[in-house]
Amino acid sequence: MTRPLHILVTGTSRGIGDSILAAFEGQRAIGHSTGGGGGRIAADLSQPRVAEGLWNEALERLEGRIDVLVNNAGIFEAAPIESADWTAQWERTLRINLLASAELCRMAVLHFRGRGGGGRIVNVSSRAAYRGDSPDHWHYAASKAGMAAMTKTIARAYAAEGIYAFTICPGFTVTGMVEDYLESRGGIASLGELPLGRPATTDEIAETVRWLATDAPPSATGAVIDVNGASFVR
Repeated sequence: MTRPLHILVTGTSRGIGDSILAAFEGQRAIGHSTGGGGGRIAADLSQPRVAEGLWNEALERLEGRIDVLVNNAGIFEAAPIESADWTAQWERTLRINLLASAELCRMAVLHFRGRGGGGRIVNVSSRAAYRGDSPDHWHYAASKAGMAAMTKTIARAYAAEGIYAFTICPGFTVTGMVEDYLESRGGIASLGELPLGRPATTDEIAETVRWLATDAPPSATGAVIDVNGASFVR
């Protein structure tokens, strides 16, 4: 009988992250959120050097073995170019969306190499990595583009050691965050062209992550999977 995978998923307090955690039925998955609760590990990734503590606590809870890292934690906060704290907002977004993910990826690669047998990383980016975003969200698009480039680099560097890395790029997804965003801009019509006729669901995103983390063939390492209803195609 195949032993269950040990999985760490960041950003699981709601929406996509919560659905990802639920999708790993039959595996040993531990979630993270800023405030903790519900068995999740508490860690504020906006603060320096917090990612290492999160990794170490997850490792302890999972009996010294992590097979899969899913980086989903992220923020989507406006930074108008007129804002007096524009640079600070860039630093906060890059810290949470990119640097904390990079730190966790580094620890995952070191762990996978140290124990042998490889492992998998799935990073949740965004279609904004390729198409850009609104005038108030340069920093968000930049952070997600950085995540995609980082993941491809990891895939190229460590595939021969059985370490596989994948990126998923959702578009608009039905979560509380997107609903708030739409409400502030006049409803679903503000989404523009949606060939599918609706945003993606969190379960669709979660199933894609689950497949990459558990079933995708090794030759798919480095792949970027778009889950945006053909609203942006490359």
